[in-house]
Amino acid sequence: MPSFRQDLKGRFAALGLVVLIVLGTLLVRLWSMQVLSGDEYRALADDNRVREISLDAPRGRILDRNGTPLVTNRPTLAVTVAPSARNDDDLILKLSVVLGMPATEIKEKIASKKEAALRPRVVAIDASDAVVAYLAEHESEFPGVEVQVLAVRQYAMGGLAAHVLGYTGEISEDQIEQEEFRGYQLGDIVGKTGAESQYESILQGDKGYRRIEVDAVGRPRRIIEEVDPIAGSDVVLTIDANVQKVSEVALANAVKDAARDGFPDARAGAAVALDVKTGEVLAMASAPTFDPAVFLGGISTENWRSLTATDSEYPLNNRAIMGLYPAASTFKAFAGLAGLKYGITREWAQYDCSGRWTEMGEQWPKSCWDKSGHGSISFHGGVVDSCDVVFYEIGYEFYKRGNEELQKHAREWGYGSVTGVDLPGESAGRIPDAAWKAEFNENYPEYIKWLPGDTVNLVIGQGDVLVTPLQVAASYAGIANNGNVMRPHVLKQVLDSKGDIARAYEPKVAFKPEIAPEHLAVMRSALVDVVQEGTAKSAFNGFGVETAAKTGTAEVASKDDYAWFVAYAPVEDPKYAVAVCIEQGGHGGAIAGPAARDILAALLGEPIRHVRAVDVSR
Repeated sequence: MPSFRQDLKGRFAALGLVVLIVLGTLLVRLWSMQVLSGDEYRALADDNRVREISLDAPRGRILDRNGTPLVTNRPTLAVTVAPSARNDDDLILKLSVVLGMPATEIKEKIASKKEAALRPRVVAIDASDAVVAYLAEHESEFPGVEVQVLAVRQYAMGGLAAHVLGYTGEISEDQIEQEEFRGYQLGDIVGKTGAESQYESILQGDKGYRRIEVDAVGRPRRIIEEVDPIAGSDVVLTIDANVQKVSEVALANAVKDAARDGFPDARAGAAVALDVKTGEVLAMASAPTFDPAVFLGGISTENWRSLTATDSEYPLNNRAIMGLYPAASTFKAFAGLAGLKYGITREWAQYDCSGRWTEMGEQWPKSCWDKSGHGSISFHGGVVDSCDVVFYEIGYEFYKRGNEELQKHAREWGYGSVTGVDLPGESAGRIPDAAWKAEFNENYPEYIKWLPGDTVNLVIGQGDVLVTPLQVAASYAGIANNGNVMRPHVLKQVLDSKGDIARAYEPKVAFKPEIAPEHLAVMRSALVDVVQEGTAKSAFNGFGVETAAKTGTAEVASKDDYAWFVAYAPVEDPKYAVAVCIEQGGHGGAIAGPAARDILAALLGEPIRHVRAVDVSR
């Protein structure tokens, strides 16, 4: 048997072998780290002592067609909070006291479902000197809270053209997943509506960055590299700031006029002014409006509720492109053109209006707006005096033909389709037909069939037809422009960093209806007489430029009538078209007409003299 000494010697030898193996492994690993992976670990060490800070690019300015600034940038002292503090209720409560804002609002602004959301979130802008001083003096009590100098939007003319300009805000977590926002980070400011959204890629610019070396506790030591951001390009709009201001005032006056005329629920409306030859949007107003500045730094809960409450009339909606209304008698121009085109009527074709029409049967009588009747009246006179009976006759003939020529012709002018204006959220409207009615009433078989009354309602712009104010303005501009309906647009130019034109919008024809020049001439003649002797006479009495126009009074279930007025001028060489709609405003000639007159006066350099027109039902 081996002695105890021999056994112990063997164990020491085994232990030594184990130690040698462990040491050998460590030496090999150390050699690998130093030689083979040295670059990798040096990079990791550099990452631990180097920080990269993103530098936001100033957004491009937005200017009116004359170079007047509408939206610029200004510096602000902003209070930011690191997302890591979102669950620190004590910190948020203390900060809410300092800032004088609800703790829930602060928490909402810094909350994020994204683990990568490490960028400090803005909770307040325009911090006062007192707030800045307090946070600096009590820095240890507010970990993760900083005061930074940031650039925010400045609205040089207040809320003017708010619906066209739009507003900005932090990119949402849904947006950041979209392809168009590739490269953006949570916390970035983007356009949310209007031109700010439509031309985000132009206005945004390119970010810069700063790489700094920090010490062991994260304090900056030196700047290693810095790349300046590149400011976004300036956008020049087609809007004329002066005409825009007149348009917004005209809308406000129309609402007041409606209240004085016995329509107290008139609180909303829209107005559009176009260049008939280019489609440039010279003014676009929507009432009620809003102040885009309330969105700077994030909108408060209180402000958001006031803008979206059911009794607010939804001021964020751009009614000029989103509002859907019965076209009322403004549609008669296109129904009339269809009648001329398909040989259903002629300029001096005669009709008899007793105030009551029963061609569909005594059980389905229809009335003219003038209950006493217009007597013997021509097609021309039917347009001038907006006689419903004349158009009932035309509509009934279209129904009997059975091939939906009326709807086809209306669509050729752009009705039922978006105009293609370069603003988000445009509505297409609706030109109803048999297929639409069948689908709409698929669960109510007794209402599926297209009836004579459907066409008779359509021909006077009632029933299920829906249009936007922009569509009405664009289509009448098409009448003035020899049947060429131009695509409305708000972009005029993009400027480079030197202020030179980098891009200019080229006018485009959006719709080209098949209509004979002689038929256009018949309608234009009638529209001139609408102003000279018809339903628009009172609104344009004494106006210094010859104008063509059409009035409209839309009937809406359970509401007061909506007031329409559309016009273009000068008649000999048309330049501008204007459409105005006042919800629950009553009669078009009396309420919307004076507003259209003021806007045209601003466009044509005429004296602006707001008139009170005589009440005309249509």
